[in-house]
Amino acid sequence: GKSEMITIPTDDGYNLPAVITYPTDFDQSKRYPVVMSIYGGPNAGTVTNTWKGTGGQWWANEGVIQIAVDHRASGQFGKEGVALMHRNLGKWEMKDYTTAARWLKAKPWVDNKKLLITGHSYGGYMTCMALTMGADDFDFGYAGAPVTSWELYDTNYAERFMDTPQENPEGYKNGSVLTYVDKYKGLLRIMHGDMDDNVHVQNTIQLIDKMQNANKHFELMIYPGSRHGFGAIKAPHDKAERIRFYYQNLLNKPIPEELLK
Repeated sequence: GKSEMITIPTDDGYNLPAVITYPTDFDQSKRYPVVMSIYGGPNAGTVTNTWKGTGGQWWANEGVIQIAVDHRASGQFGKEGVALMHRNLGKWEMKDYTTAARWLKAKPWVDNKKLLITGHSYGGYMTCMALTMGADDFDFGYAGAPVTSWELYDTNYAERFMDTPQENPEGYKNGSVLTYVDKYKGLLRIMHGDMDDNVHVQNTIQLIDKMQNANKHFELMIYPGSRHGFGAIKAPHDKAERIRFYYQNLLNKPIPEELLK
C-alpha cells in the first residue's frame, strides 16, 4: 500500500501532520476500516517522513487504512503548541484526534463505523479517552497500559504539566477517563501488566470498576508478572490477540492460521 504525508486542518488554524498508508489496490469506490495509531504525549510526536518498515503492509493487503496523527502539542508546532497542555492534559489532544476522526469519516472511502484507535501508555490513555469522551467519533479502541486519572500517575510528570490536584481540580477532572464513562458506547480492549511500575494497574482497575457499575461492555487482558511492556514470554500472545481483535471487528473474516503461530 502507498504511504504519504498529509495534513489535516483544524477549525482554529492548525494543520495536523499525519502519515497515511492506503490499502493495496486502493479503490475510492470502496469503504475501508481505519486503524489510527497514536501516542499523544506532550512534545512526543510520532509523524515523521521516514521509512516505517514492512509491518503495516500486511494490513494494507487486507484492506485496512492506517494513519498516524500528531496533535498541536506534539512538538510539531514548537513550544507554543506544547505550552497549551499546561493544566490541560487530554483536552487539546482529544480535540485534534477527534478532528482527524471526523476528517476520515467524511471520506467516501472510509467505513464510518470501523474506526479503531490504538496506543500504549500515554497512547493507552488517549485511546480510553477516545472511546469515552470521544465516543461519538471512535468505534473501537485497543489500549495498552493506560493512565486513566492523572492523580494516579507519578507527581514528577503529572504535576509538571497539571500542577497539583488541589491547585487544578478542574483540569484533573476534565483530563480523567473516569469522568466520561457514561458516554462510552463502542468496544474497548485494555491490556495491562499487573506488575507495571510506571502506569500502575490501579489505573485500569478504577476504570473497569466504573464501567462495570455503568453496565458497559468492554474487554480486558491482564498480563501477570508483566511490567509496562509485556515482555518476551507474553509478546506472542499480545500480538495474536491484537490480530484477533482486528480481524473480528474491522475485517469480519477468518484469521489466517499462520498469523497466530
